[in-house]
Amino acid sequence: MDKIAIVILNWNGVDMMRRYLMDVVTYSVVDQAVVYVADNASSDDSVEMLRAEFPQVKVIVLEKNWGFAEGYNQALSQIEGDFYVLLNSDVKVTHHWLQPLVEFMDTHQDVAACQPKLLSMTDNDSFEYAGACGGFIDVYGYPFCRGRVFNTVERDEGQYDTAMPILWATGACMMIRSSDYWTAGGLDGRFFAHNEEIDLCWRLRLLGREVYCIPESAVYHLGGGTLPKGNPMKTFLNFRNNLTMLYKNLPDSELRKVMRMRMLLDWLAAFQMLVLGRSLGDFKAVIKARKAFKAWKHDFIRDRETIQRTAKVDVVPERIGISILWQYYVKGKKTYRLLVDK
Repeated sequence: MDKIAIVILNWNGVDMMRRYLMDVVTYSVVDQAVVYVADNASSDDSVEMLRAEFPQVKVIVLEKNWGFAEGYNQALSQIEGDFYVLLNSDVKVTHHWLQPLVEFMDTHQDVAACQPKLLSMTDNDSFEYAGACGGFIDVYGYPFCRGRVFNTVERDEGQYDTAMPILWATGACMMIRSSDYWTAGGLDGRFFAHNEEIDLCWRLRLLGREVYCIPESAVYHLGGGTLPKGNPMKTFLNFRNNLTMLYKNLPDSELRKVMRMRMLLDWLAAFQMLVLGRSLGDFKAVIKARKAFKAWKHDFIRDRETIQRTAKVDVVPERIGISILWQYYVKGKKTYRLLVDK
């Protein structure tokens, strides 16, 4: 059994792996750390390249493109390890990236998962959108991070260099105990991609397990490699999956109220996209997402019942009890520090 299985899920990413995989191999020299690439039925020559140029990397070939969420479930079910590290193929790791994560998890048994500080590949002094320095959600399920709120991305000036509990760790680089991963049910494969790591971490928090950001570790993320920002499919997946995540994890006392407000907010977002000329495709994607959620909501009834029945905590403090839409657009509070300043 591996102590640490670093698992990169790949789909047609041969160029990314040629660019970044060697650093993962070189800078992950920790006792019992093994690097895996799980290939999601790529149509390029990813598998051939890996076997020829990276013989030290273990390759798992999946028979079809399962998407991000189920792809990881399929791959991780074939790996025995104490810790999994889910790592995007477009992440550049640094010399000291892995050791702080391992040391923290070894000494904090109540922590299920953690992430490093995520910095931008294109602007090394700024946080990266997809996780920054640890994720949270507001009362209506909108995600934000230390270092990134909506489209406001801060420069890294050490302002978030303290390790602290968060609600969700980024799927771009997440270390998680294998026992916690499977106890919580893994990533929800039905999501395909987007919001799946937030959903998993929220389930872990409801089980009384903690999630942390460890800024002593830092990696650089290119981002947008699969579905670039502004892609209607990405908009669809984000809205549909976020609504589904709320339905699964919200307590009974809040479910109806929050879902009613989200209906209003989603319609407002859709019309804003249309009026501001963002794209007709994004407008249609939001409407389609709401219809898709309504159509498959019944498939998650049993999931919701199980999550609510097994929950060990009533309140998850990293679900911040404010509307970041109101705080951001009306009050002009565009950073994590301003949002949480009491």
